[in-house]
Amino acid sequence: MIAKIGAIVGGQKFQSFITILIVLNAIALGLETNKDIMRVIGPELIFFDQLVLSIFTIEIFVKLINERTSFFKNGWNIFDFVIVGISLVPSSGSLSVLRALRIFRAMRLLSVVPSMRKVVQALFFALPGIFSVGSIILLIFYVSAVLTTNFFGVEFDEWFGSVGKSMYSLFQIMTLESWSMGIVRPVMIVYPLAWVFFVPFILITSFAVLNLFIGIIVDAMQQQNSDDKQDLSNTLLEELMKTQKSVNSLKEEIDKIKKMGN
Repeated sequence: MIAKIGAIVGGQKFQSFITILIVLNAIALGLETNKDIMRVIGPELIFFDQLVLSIFTIEIFVKLINERTSFFKNGWNIFDFVIVGISLVPSSGSLSVLRALRIFRAMRLLSVVPSMRKVVQALFFALPGIFSVGSIILLIFYVSAVLTTNFFGVEFDEWFGSVGKSMYSLFQIMTLESWSMGIVRPVMIVYPLAWVFFVPFILITSFAVLNLFIGIIVDAMQQQNSDDKQDLSNTLLEELMKTQKSVNSLKEEIDKIKKMGN
C-alpha cells in the first residue's frame, strides 16, 4: 500500500500538481502583502496557504516512509525537507517575523522542475571554477583598492578614504552604475590622468573577468547535458541488451517446442 502511494507521489502527474501548487502558493503569498486584498479575501488566502503546506508535509511524510533512510541520500529530497521544515516553524508572538520565510516554498520549483534542476546542478558543478575566478577578481579588487586609496584618498575620502571604501567604489565602477559622471569624472578634475587607472580596471573586471564566470557556467551546462545524454544512452543500451536476451530466450523456447514436435 505504502509502495503504491509512494509511486503515485513520485509520479509525473502528482509532481505536475505540486508544481502548480507551488506557483499558486507563491502568488498567494505575494497577495498577502497587500493590505487591501487581505481585507477582502484574507481568510481564504490563509486557508489556501495552510492547505498547501499540509499537502507538502504529507508528500514529504509519504516519501520518508516509502524511501526510509535512502530519502536522505538524495540531495533534492533534503532540499525539499528543509524548505517545508522552515514553513512548519511556529510563527506566532516574537517569532511572527518567520512568517516571511514561507515564501521559500517557491524555491521548491528548483527541485520539481527538471530544467531548473539541471541549471542548479550545473552551477554546483561549476563551483570550483567560479571560486578560482572569484579569487582572481578579489585579488584584483584588493590591489586596486590599495592603489586608489593611496592615489585619491586624500582628496576623495568619501569614495577612497580607506581600503573598504575604495573596494565599494570600485565595485560600483565595475557594475558600470554611475561610474563616469558619479565617480571618475569628478576624480579626473583633480587628477587628470586618473583615467589611466580606471579604464584598464573596467576592461579587466567588467569585460574580461566577469565573462569568465559566464564561460564557466556555460561550459558546466554543456557538460551537464553531455552527461545526461550519456546516461540516456547507457539506459537505452541496457534496455536493448535485456530485450535481446528476451528474444534469444524466446528463440530457444521455440526451438525446443519444434524439436519436441518432431
